[in-house]
Amino acid sequence: MISYKDIIKSEIIRTYITSADESLSALGFTEHSFTHVLHVAETAGYILKTIGYDEHTVEIAKIAGYLHDIGNLVNRKEHSQSGAVMAWSILNDMKCDAKDIATIVTAIGNHDEGTGVPVNDVAAALILADKADVRRSRVRNRDLASFDIHDNVNYSVIESVLQINEDRTEIELKLTLDAEFGSIMDFFEIFTERMLLCKRASEKLGLKFKLRMNGQQIQ
Repeated sequence: MISYKDIIKSEIIRTYITSADESLSALGFTEHSFTHVLHVAETAGYILKTIGYDEHTVEIAKIAGYLHDIGNLVNRKEHSQSGAVMAWSILNDMKCDAKDIATIVTAIGNHDEGTGVPVNDVAAALILADKADVRRSRVRNRDLASFDIHDNVNYSVIESVLQINEDRTEIELKLTLDAEFGSIMDFFEIFTERMLLCKRASEKLGLKFKLRMNGQQIQ
């Protein structure tokens, strides 16, 4: 089996992630480089490990998390599908097990809102890990006067914590917002679809999704 460590050591994959993020930077999107993909990988692994999945499945989820955004190298539009195809090629060249490739490719191809569906447990964990990574440090634009609503909402999130309860029945996304830059209503204006996808992903894993903002339970 190809390990998560093998994947993060690959200079080819590192080049693709770097170039994909450079394209997004040119388009004015938030950070999608190593800070993001490593966070998503570790969070996806945390979700499945915490609710009792075996180490192999946890490893697969981490690999999917690390590779999930490489499709931005091709184009931001439909990047989950192009990323899935790229991941298949990379993992096939690395002689990864076909069943593992299938799971990873399916997860990547279904991670984004609009086209994404939590069709398997790894996809569900990837969706939750990716959509929960909302934070001020992902905003590249430092000219506050030129912020659009996406900049404002992302910049307003001072802290983001995704946590599973001790009974392993609920998963809660806790957000701390600075109201100077974005309100709860602003958040829902651009993130409603993502939160609904998180709800479906949680249900796939047998969990109830909860959202708490500034100490107030929203869902």
